[in-house]
Amino acid sequence: MRVAAVQLLSSADPAQNLAQVASGTAEAARAGADLVVFPEATMRCFGRSLTEIAEPLDGPWARGVAAIAAEHDVVVAVGMFTPTPDGRVTNTVYVVGRGVEDRYDKIHLFDAFGFAESDTVAPGEALLVLTVAGVEVGFATCYDVRFPNLFTQLADRGAQVVVLPTSWGAGPGKLEQWRVLTRARALDSTTYVVAAAQADPASAGVPVGGSAPTGIGHSVAVSPTGVVIAELGAEPGLLLADIDPAVVTSARATLPVLANRRL
Repeated sequence: MRVAAVQLLSSADPAQNLAQVASGTAEAARAGADLVVFPEATMRCFGRSLTEIAEPLDGPWARGVAAIAAEHDVVVAVGMFTPTPDGRVTNTVYVVGRGVEDRYDKIHLFDAFGFAESDTVAPGEALLVLTVAGVEVGFATCYDVRFPNLFTQLADRGAQVVVLPTSWGAGPGKLEQWRVLTRARALDSTTYVVAAAQADPASAGVPVGGSAPTGIGHSVAVSPTGVVIAELGAEPGLLLADIDPAVVTSARATLPVLANRRL
């Protein structure tokens, strides 16, 4: 199964961002992808109102994503925002295509580094593992990568790869943390980890202000033994990773951390 991670730079305009989903999906499909993963906050970048653009999964933005997935016969996973009864939104990964339609709502909210995601976003509660092209795929979002138990639980539910849409905020040491955390979570769970990141606005000459997380780029694919398969730079781009379940099986036989757990 081939996964594509589309590294892009979201704007405040959902229609413009949907056009990026269309072009990114087309490019990934031409490259043979079965699953095309877009970053967290693809629908709208952080730093602008999320409630004013949030839509349910039967709304026009998600329907547009579904039409794109159907046109290219792929599964698309994309970061969007859906409304909640309390006036906040959920930070949702919408997954659609090839007969699949589901959602993962971000469980761990980014209340850190001076930013409070929970002010405007309600946490999710349910894990998600889906079958895509014969491979079991788990889902997580950005800050979730700091919580090892989520990844081991996804592995317990059968995940062979975890995809990670993200908008990783810039700052001192953040790239180093990103690289350590993505490799550590692959090792913890003996799964592949494929992360689709927001590009660094500076790479496109876009000024950044405020405390909202934007992106640093560096989408990455990591093997079940913690080896980096591919990594992008700061600018928009496309990352491809081939997922082989036999590699997961071999890693778990050689390094049976899931079986050896006592706590």
